[in-house]
Amino acid sequence: MEFYKVGLVPGPVSVPEDVRKAWDFDFASSDLEDEFFNLYHENQILIQKILHTNNDITITSGEAMSILWASLKCTLKGGEKILAVSSGLFGEGFADMAKTFGAEAEVCAFDYDSVPEPEKIYEHAKKFSPKVITAVHCETPSGTLTPCLKEIGKIAHEVGALFVVDFVASAGGEALDVDEAEIDIGLWGSQKVLSLTPSLSIATISKRAWDVIESVNYSGYEAFKDWRDVENKKFMPYTHDWHAMKALNISLLKIMNEGLENAIERHERAARLCRELGREIGLKLFPRDEKFSSPTVTAFYVPEKFLWPEFDSKLREQGLAVGGNYGKLAGKVFRIGHMGSQADDELVRKGMNIIKKTVKS
Repeated sequence: MEFYKVGLVPGPVSVPEDVRKAWDFDFASSDLEDEFFNLYHENQILIQKILHTNNDITITSGEAMSILWASLKCTLKGGEKILAVSSGLFGEGFADMAKTFGAEAEVCAFDYDSVPEPEKIYEHAKKFSPKVITAVHCETPSGTLTPCLKEIGKIAHEVGALFVVDFVASAGGEALDVDEAEIDIGLWGSQKVLSLTPSLSIATISKRAWDVIESVNYSGYEAFKDWRDVENKKFMPYTHDWHAMKALNISLLKIMNEGLENAIERHERAARLCRELGREIGLKLFPRDEKFSSPTVTAFYVPEKFLWPEFDSKLREQGLAVGGNYGKLAGKVFRIGHMGSQADDELVRKGMNIIKKTVKS
């Protein structure tokens, strides 16, 4: 990061130099060239391998919030039901978004410092009979990882609902099997583990989901339906970002060359180191049990001797950028992003040493 020597924000993460080189190319218009569609298709295949899925892949321009909206607008009409499984801000957000266009939304809520429990979800889903059930794999504000996607997927399909999962901040840094978890629409962003700019959004879409998407027939800018089979039709609803698509290819190949299991272990190792050093400093971990913590982001309570603005300012003065928080956790919990390019032991040590110096001063 230009302004901070040690960047550990939980996204957008630092973009490595080899990925930035994608913007050195002078590409033509993406909607006119076979080379672009070949690249698009190659990226689809790589994504399928990383996410363990045979489902279709769409890669669209824009930050990941665009496909969070798309996953709802493309599958729900006014008055139809959505059950949002939530142990954090983004889980609740699915329900809030759905309500804006008239869907009937309920939240199956769990404490922010915990993770969802399948038994409670099952009971709620049986009573409510939703058309869509949503979940968040990594709640970045809380630093938690939902461990029961497979169980929630089975529940969704048993009650006849589509299963929509936000794995924007986890995929590539944590083991994820889209097909085993019966995920109908999976949502991934470019600015987290993939270590790109916030330029692209990736969705995995099952046959069940396509059937619903075709039925709802939503046609807004972020709609999925016009992206179906674009690599073969060679026609897109708008001009794509060729440079970002090239950068995505570089990032995906880096994961494959490292080995997905090795990349996951690198994230787990960075997370363990971050929490170990945090305990040595005397920081209090959020959530309440470390087994709930994500391998891509760690959340700590702000040290009692500081208000968050003061603590943040002192860290930045020493060249460290971390993440603050939102909603009920604002000013109380801060976050360290060790995902993608930032899942690096040396970088984590540097950051934690700055925190130690600040806390002990």
